[in-house]
Amino acid sequence: MGLEVQRQGEHEFVGRNERGAEVRIGRKGAEGAFSPAELLQIAAAGCSAVTAEELITRRVGEDSKFRVEVSADRREGASELDAVHVKFDVDLANLAQSDREALAVAVDRAIERLCTVSRTLKKGIPVTEEFPTD
Repeated sequence: MGLEVQRQGEHEFVGRNERGAEVRIGRKGAEGAFSPAELLQIAAAGCSAVTAEELITRRVGEDSKFRVEVSADRREGASELDAVHVKFDVDLANLAQSDREALAVAVDRAIERLCTVSRTLKKGIPVTEEFPTD
């Protein structure tokens, strides 16, 4: 199966993977659903979080909790995003300033090298569609 999106009703869709995970998709503002543009942003934030997790927990502590906020720039009426901004919220109170700076550099370097979503967005790749004609 891989990945799929199936229509459930008017402006209601469900995205699924072969491991049984599901995500509700709808238009911007739809109750209980992500818009496609929100999913793109969540993918960037999620990829950054997964990529940085080990670096953060190794230095801050295995039980450390952190959040990754994400936002986007979008021109009024545009059907595209102009930029995606990922921001980590991590309690670094127990680290010296030099250790904080070193961690920030290590996280940035890891994301630049390993985060598939951010790397793909920065690269800009073709997206193709197929629609049946017969």
